[in-house]
Amino acid sequence: MTKLDWKILTKKRGSSTQGIPPGKEDLAWVNNTVTLITGDNDAVLIDTFLPVQQSKELVEWVAESGKNLTTIYVTHAHGDHYFGLALLLERFPAARAIAVRPVAEAIKQQIKPAFIKSFWEPRFSDQLPESFAAPQTVEGRKFELEGEELLIVPLGHTDTSETTALHIPSLGLVVSGDAVYNETHLYLAECDAAARSEWLHALDVIEALEPKAVVAGHAVTGPDSSPRHIDATRRYIQDFNAALPRASTHLDLYNEMLARYPDRVNPGSLWAAARAAKPAL
Repeated sequence: MTKLDWKILTKKRGSSTQGIPPGKEDLAWVNNTVTLITGDNDAVLIDTFLPVQQSKELVEWVAESGKNLTTIYVTHAHGDHYFGLALLLERFPAARAIAVRPVAEAIKQQIKPAFIKSFWEPRFSDQLPESFAAPQTVEGRKFELEGEELLIVPLGHTDTSETTALHIPSLGLVVSGDAVYNETHLYLAECDAAARSEWLHALDVIEALEPKAVVAGHAVTGPDSSPRHIDATRRYIQDFNAALPRASTHLDLYNEMLARYPDRVNPGSLWAAARAAKPAL
């Protein structure tokens, strides 16, 4: 069988959450991570970027690999992981974009003009692509790259519902989608207590695979992809759970978590989570 290899590309963009308290302006950004799994001739791309310019750069990065792109796998239905699909499929028309059924169906709804106009345009009005594409539904829980298996790992609710990871056993690699975060504040705004518990279980599922490397969907520039970020993500959720009943307001919750994690990037995610968990009266 072919010996596979992998590499990642990270791109920095502004946070979608505005109006956060002052004091962390230097950290008010977020990286997205995409992963290219390569064989002798073919390649699989996992996730895409949000801004159209970054998607164009992603297309060139894939082209420069010299590999034949066969598949684009989308881990979950957040726009910053699939907005680049249309540009990629235009450049690589023989490739197929795939996702598990709940993710594919959610994306079909989210790329409808009314949702783009109401949700995404106010946040990234000058950065959106002109056209969007939804992935096809993948049947089963695995597909192959040059004879090597790529295994789909259902994770349930992490930073949104029905998320997945991709496990490549021959590489000892898990591409976590947004289940694992690397030195970045977690996006907990879509999580109630049950969802946070489900996220903790998802981390156990990933850890049980005993990966040698874990790609975080959101990471610092030049991430180490160490499995240690599984437990760091777990501790962050546990600390949020512990801080929540102590906090009288969302600002209290935000400040307590920020004091515990002063150097993580994208405090906007924490601000959104705090406001969702402790809405103003």
